Amino acid sequence: MQNYREIVDIAVKAIDSKRGEDIQVIKVADITVLTDYFVIATASSNTQLKAIADEVEYKLSQAGYEPHHVEGERSDWICLDYIGVVVHILHQSQRGFYQIERLWEDGEKVDIDNLIIKE
Repeated sequence: MQNYREIVDIAVKAIDSKRGEDIQVIKVADITVLTDYFVIATASSNTQLKAIADEVEYKLSQAGYEPHHVEGERSDWICLDYIGVVVHILHQSQRGFYQIERLWEDGEKVDIDNLIIKE
């Protein structure tokens, strides 16, 4: 079994290292069978969006985790599916439009302050 919390931690740090914004982690294991965690982040440009997704994939691959599926590599919303953890990286316009964290507001917000570098 994979360590989903480790995947979350690595993904959050990778997103933060590429200056992803408004990073949120929602534990949804108790309310859906789709996954255990959603990691959601915003990118301010398509270039940054791709750089964040590449960094998440790279860092997780270094730790021995490969995505089950990747969706949207040429769009404003990239989804990296690691089975128990699904990472959503959205362009600002998409994040505001879809508001996916509102769909999962019954989930448990995970405190990630210890993973993010404060400026």
